[in-house]
Amino acid sequence: MSINEFLTVEKEAESVIIIKKSKFIASVKPVSTVGEAEEFINSVRKNRWDATHNVYAYCVGLGNEEIQKSSDDGEPSGTAGRPTLEVIRSMGLKNVVVVVSRYFGGILLGAGGLVRAYSKSAKVGIEKAGIIKMIKCNEYLLTFDYALLGRLETVMRNNNFLIGDVNYGEKVKMRVYVPVGEVGRFENCVKELGVNPAMIDHVKTCFVKFHP
Repeated sequence: MSINEFLTVEKEAESVIIIKKSKFIASVKPVSTVGEAEEFINSVRKNRWDATHNVYAYCVGLGNEEIQKSSDDGEPSGTAGRPTLEVIRSMGLKNVVVVVSRYFGGILLGAGGLVRAYSKSAKVGIEKAGIIKMIKCNEYLLTFDYALLGRLETVMRNNNFLIGDVNYGEKVKMRVYVPVGEVGRFENCVKELGVNPAMIDHVKTCFVKFHP
């Protein structure tokens, strides 16, 4: 199955909530492999060795290669890891790991209370990390005369093509990212602007960050 876009978190983040004297610290990070997810989990466990529980969940990979995993880390079965994973799934996120460290405050929350607490902690942590859309794009390097610069920038932005770095030398060299489903429209745009086709180089295909 081909995946051309997905939602994930923008950056590593941490959040803290207190529920009935128990402290819940959510640590969230974007990852691209199971190895990166496990490394982050082990790092949090090491840093929060004194936590009562270090619950985790992650969703890594796209399409048929997607892997999901969670752990209650000693909490009653199904009250911690699974609710954390369900938050990731319900928000439609991929390539993300969440670790919720709990410091017990002396008041039992019960099964329902634990589910709500871990769910809330995961959600707050993810929101703090920020949600972005990753879109599969073709990266192009355009070389053109300065006379085209203003019009080309306007057309690229109006069509939601992402402008990357721009080099101002003898001619302008502009990096542009075009969603794979929009290549035909991009080609029409640059043709109408009069950009020489020989000066349009396809660099690579990659996932690029867009804010939803």
